[in-house]
Amino acid sequence: MRYDYLIVGSGFFGSVFAYQAKKKGHSVIVVEKRDHIGGNVYTENIEGIDVHRYGAHIFHTNNQKVWNFINRFAKFNDYKHHVIADYKGERYDLPFNMNTFHQMWGINSPETAMKIIDEQRKGIIDPLNLEEQCISMVGTDIYQKLVKGYTEKQWGRDCKDLPSFVIRRLPVRFEYNSNYFNDTYQGIPEGGYTQIIEKLLKGIEVRLNYDFLKHRDEIEYDKLVFTGPIDAYYDYRLGRLEYRSLRFETEVLDIPDYQGNSVINYTDREIPYTRIIEHKHFGCDNQPKTIISREYPLEWDPEKEPYYPINDERNDALYHRYLELAKDDPNVIFGGRLGEYKYYDMDKVIERALSYW
Repeated sequence: MRYDYLIVGSGFFGSVFAYQAKKKGHSVIVVEKRDHIGGNVYTENIEGIDVHRYGAHIFHTNNQKVWNFINRFAKFNDYKHHVIADYKGERYDLPFNMNTFHQMWGINSPETAMKIIDEQRKGIIDPLNLEEQCISMVGTDIYQKLVKGYTEKQWGRDCKDLPSFVIRRLPVRFEYNSNYFNDTYQGIPEGGYTQIIEKLLKGIEVRLNYDFLKHRDEIEYDKLVFTGPIDAYYDYRLGRLEYRSLRFETEVLDIPDYQGNSVINYTDREIPYTRIIEHKHFGCDNQPKTIISREYPLEWDPEKEPYYPINDERNDALYHRYLELAKDDPNVIFGGRLGEYKYYDMDKVIERALSYW
């Protein structure tokens, strides 16, 4: 059989694209390298708790069209993300808000917080890297305790060698508001994300444990949607793009609560993991046991899963050279975090996939 679309990858981009293509009457097949659908949003129910196997995924968006679309496939709870940062036993609220400033400096007024930050900005006007960007936003105290160690663990690079935009997406508020996101619509699907992918792919042929790059010619198709790494598609002929990888240590604990919050970040360099996720706090609070995941950042190599593109000058230049190659492949669509080599929130991935229809 020849398909109108062969879609490589069953994360949000591939699954939404497949759903829309089928709806338009096209023949579609989805192939997935892993042994399950859903990509990094895959959730599995363990002990009555929806476990985010590949790290915390909180849905948030200001796009009403995307919110209405995703709510066709699951009921979302009203979860709001509140993160705690632990620096050598000291606890602070994230994102940066008046709770954080009070915990850091013992102050109570926005005016005093602004004055302290202004004194610590070191006159930075045009930040050239992540360190300067963060200091210009919140000063040196917060940078040293809550950002530097965590970020250098996460990315495996000195903050001076990271682009400024990495930290810009984190809000700074001079009010007592520790909601991590500013978006109008926020929540987590009751029953997890996997059910959404299952509904998107209903009636569509899916082949798991299928490595497309090893079996390029086995399936006949007219158009290809590729959500894997764009450099891998071209056999790394221009060189390898760089990523960061992750490793998760997950434990079932015979206690009702481990840390009292969904996510606690560990911001000093001495602790090897960046955060501990306690999955039941995403909306499954009543179980007698709890499940935690420690998240360890790793240097990436081709044997590891690529999670985060490293969008520095060298890698972005290389990616754009691959984009030039892609212009000669009009029947190939590259999508998602790996295909487009960019950090994507879930709503933006869905918006992008819908834009093709």
